[in-house]
Amino acid sequence: MTKLLWMAVPVVLITGVLTASASPASARATQVSGTAEFAAGCSTAGIPENFLDYPPLVMHGSLEGCWYTDVLNAKDNGTPSGIYLETGQELFIGTVNGIGGSFTTTYKFESKWDPSFSVPNAVEVKGRCQHPIASGSGGLAGVTGHINFKDIVTNTPTTYTYEGHVSLP
Repeated sequence: MTKLLWMAVPVVLITGVLTASASPASARATQVSGTAEFAAGCSTAGIPENFLDYPPLVMHGSLEGCWYTDVLNAKDNGTPSGIYLETGQELFIGTVNGIGGSFTTTYKFESKWDPSFSVPNAVEVKGRCQHPIASGSGGLAGVTGHINFKDIVTNTPTTYTYEGHVSLP
């Protein structure tokens, strides 16, 4: 019995390695990164009105296209903390590493603002947000992953960098 078990272990290991290497590369998580900015170039025609709470972001890099935002909750803690929190959902339409389609995310945004300024002259000190992908369509149907944004507040106007991992269908 021990001899049979000893012979079975290498067979199971080899079968596992061959099966794992036979998986399509597209099923593996791929790192994505790039920049985003509020700029001309994204149409709002046909976009659900709830996704137009901010002007669309133009995405560059691994994601090429337009990013639309639907704010669901916002909490401004005001002075003296200057903390602002926001949650919602987003819609991306474009390509991910050359594959076209769209996907939605949920998001959580945290930022710190200089409390000595008041709206509309508020000055952001730092900000970031996390975007787990909820669902995809077109060539991005079945996409999963997570994308993180960082606000580059030293740029005027503020621009954004993003990075994360996606698993394409």
